[in-house]
Amino acid sequence: MTLIKSISGIRGTIGGSVGDNLTPVDAVKFASAYGSFLKIRHASKSSERLKVVIGRDARISGPMIHNLVMNTLVGLGIDVIDLGLSTTPTVEIAVPLEKADGGIILTASHNPKQWNALKLLNEKGEFLSGKEGELILEIAEKEAFDFSDVNNLGEVIENNAYMDIHIDEVLELPLVDADLVKTKKFKVVVDGVNSSGGIIIPNLLEQMGVEVVKLYCEPNGHFPHNPEPLKEHLGDICKLVVEEKADFGIVVDPDVDRLAFISNDGEMFGEEYTLVAVADYVLSKTPGNTVSNMSSSRALRDITEKHGGTYQASAVGEVNVVELMKKTNAIIGGEGNGGIIYPSSHYGRDSMVGVALFLTYLANQDKTVAEIRASYPQYYMSKNKIELTPQIDVDNVLATLTEKYKSENITTIDGVKIDFPKEWVHLRKSNTEPIIRIYTEAPTQSEADVLAERFVKELKEIAGI
Repeated sequence: MTLIKSISGIRGTIGGSVGDNLTPVDAVKFASAYGSFLKIRHASKSSERLKVVIGRDARISGPMIHNLVMNTLVGLGIDVIDLGLSTTPTVEIAVPLEKADGGIILTASHNPKQWNALKLLNEKGEFLSGKEGELILEIAEKEAFDFSDVNNLGEVIENNAYMDIHIDEVLELPLVDADLVKTKKFKVVVDGVNSSGGIIIPNLLEQMGVEVVKLYCEPNGHFPHNPEPLKEHLGDICKLVVEEKADFGIVVDPDVDRLAFISNDGEMFGEEYTLVAVADYVLSKTPGNTVSNMSSSRALRDITEKHGGTYQASAVGEVNVVELMKKTNAIIGGEGNGGIIYPSSHYGRDSMVGVALFLTYLANQDKTVAEIRASYPQYYMSKNKIELTPQIDVDNVLATLTEKYKSENITTIDGVKIDFPKEWVHLRKSNTEPIIRIYTEAPTQSEADVLAERFVKELKEIAGI
């Protein structure tokens, strides 16, 4: 079960069998389906060629998948703006700037190096809706592709400037104050997990006058640790921040849409608190509403209410967060995995925006990063998962749990979330991996861990694992 088709895109492991893994045949098939979908969507533009922006992270399989996808679109008569090595948010901002009809980011985000994926965007540079994703899967299944004749093939136009353009866009945001940051002479350690974040984050920091200590910033695709920016994977940077007497550390995932900080004392700031801290700064200048997903910390709700705004939770998935943000006119939002969505820039998770806003916030405070973290409501999360086999009926498992806890405050728009008075648990099937995620939050780490262990045990008993 290593080829996963969902609203998050087409994701799979490299090698293996067609239809079971992300093979070259599958890459061509789903690129063909996406290109065909765009031709249907923009049928009124039949007199002019469609245009798609493509970028990739530094995965070893990246160049292979990149060339397959680009040339498939060319075969459909679609022009390609090739950004080469890039980031997810960079491609997202490039799509509207290029007046393109869509975009594809070739990245499996936080998944290990054997994975790759096609993340699909619309003409706004935002992720496709669930319905649009389903239509693409239908087109792929039918293989109803109509390729162009030799006189009407698309062209590839290379543009390597977009990471610099992205930095410029971030520095021009009204709440980013690079001049103030420069006066503070901050020193920051950056872990770029040997992908494109190792280029773009240091470049942004240097333009803001920050001294950069690079760790794993060679974009060679050989990830030095599990690329998901969780505490158990980040021992090296935690140690280096203390050794270098740095003000803090920055960690991004391979496609630079997830952001985690290390405090000056070498402790995790907490991926959940990236959004909390940035939102605290943004709301202090521009009060309003916020949105995060159901698996995110209650701390964002507390901070939002402190500034007089209203907080709402969406189903997990960036497209769901963005939809609710638009509906509630949210000033800032995102996901508790370190994904910051700031509409003043664009409707996509963007570590660059998060870094620049956080640095400005820090420059305005007479506090260390550890002191800022200590000033927030203290919640602790436990994030666990259970590997799935094809025999497990996930819907039945979750329905059984829902019935068992029906007297509690339950939300079922995305898996099952059970809100207890002082803690919560959220159980859901992942969009990106063959697993059930079990997230818990409580006033202490031990309480969060105990709650997680309890529900892992209950899930396994119901599933017969």
